[in-house]
Amino acid sequence: MANPNTFRKQSSELEEKIVSIKRVSKVTKGGRKVCFTALVVVGDTKGKVGAGLGKANEVPSAIKKGITRAKNSMIKISMLDTTIPHEIIGHFGAAKVLLKPASEGTGVIAAGSVRAVCESAGIKDILTKCLKSNNPLNTVKATLDGLSKVKIRRARKLDSKALESETEEK
Repeated sequence: MANPNTFRKQSSELEEKIVSIKRVSKVTKGGRKVCFTALVVVGDTKGKVGAGLGKANEVPSAIKKGITRAKNSMIKISMLDTTIPHEIIGHFGAAKVLLKPASEGTGVIAAGSVRAVCESAGIKDILTKCLKSNNPLNTVKATLDGLSKVKIRRARKLDSKALESETEEK
């Protein structure tokens, strides 16, 4: 059965996932004013991912605002086949997210908000751990911070064994 929180647009080939929808209220002189916030993650499953927070008086318009903000904040991440090349820790606010590469076939082992980011980015094998805060907004931003720091070593003409022997001679 399809996940109701995942949308797939045929035209732009972007996968949109709703991470959280909250009902917030503001107390004014005339009473309570109720609004909604929607945290949305958008990715092309090929290495580009973004997150956005939409706020509006109704849920559908909050989701639309979140999607447009997520599309505007998309980042390109470096991947090795289906995983990331090395271990990294992403930080945002009080949240820390540990991201570790996994062997092929492991799958995405992650919390809900981190899973949404990894799957939207196209990462199929990864191990993660949310440290300190488990606030969905902070963990999504910490995950994006960690993924943006991932770097792949540039390909050289010499292979790694030749590089090791070259450094030993000096």
